[in-house]
Amino acid sequence: MSDFRGKRLAALQAKIAALETGGRTGFGVLPFGAPAIDACLPGGGLPMGRWHEVGGEGLEAETGAAPAAFTALLAAPLARRGEAVWVVRRDDLWAPGLAGLGFPAGRLIQVCARDEAEALAVMEDALATPGVACVVGEVEAVDLTAGRRLQLACERRGTTGFVIRRRPFGGTARREAAGSASATRWRVLSAPSEPPAHEFGLGAPRFRVALERCRGGRTGAWVLEAAGAYSQDTLYGETADGAHPLRLVAGLGDRELAPANDLRAA
Repeated sequence: MSDFRGKRLAALQAKIAALETGGRTGFGVLPFGAPAIDACLPGGGLPMGRWHEVGGEGLEAETGAAPAAFTALLAAPLARRGEAVWVVRRDDLWAPGLAGLGFPAGRLIQVCARDEAEALAVMEDALATPGVACVVGEVEAVDLTAGRRLQLACERRGTTGFVIRRRPFGGTARREAAGSASATRWRVLSAPSEPPAHEFGLGAPRFRVALERCRGGRTGAWVLEAAGAYSQDTLYGETADGAHPLRLVAGLGDRELAPANDLRAA
């Protein structure tokens, strides 16, 4: 009986997923390689051919530093497959910083938009452009209509999009939309780093990450670290072939950073 109910539930979930994506599936997923995270995501990884929201808190809502670094690490494996378009409203994206995180800056196409409407329009066009593997856009909010347009653009060629929620010039925050067409929503904050064993100074960047919303999956919270080989001379470099540029920090070493039930060992 339980097996029969499980098969029916799986079939229902597949039907819902097909309805959400307009019947188009098969774009694949990008696994983190950490079972604790991949188990929360539908299909065992970050869905491709969809768009995802990344935001911060406090000053990060204006600077967008930690969300941008986290997004660059998420998008790096995709950017190695084609061009990466990054749409900004404030011209402060620093390509050498992205390269230091292992993002292929040579594939970066940066576009500076005049306002949010133009930024969303550029994202929509870029998502449907041949040769583009991923698109990142910095906007304050995406309403349901704009979100559905972005999703339709993702589905045309299976391109993956990332929206960094940012108010680049400060001001009063806009009221959040009641719903969203994004596949996932992440909240990212900086976390204290640790240098490599027997060394002094700073270690690889760490992020306190909360998966607040996930279509077809479930939420979770972890501390993640840039997984590239660290050295004082080369910063973080690129990860080994097939490895995700973000890795889960073991809970034992971070009991002071987050509650034990928020961290799960890989």
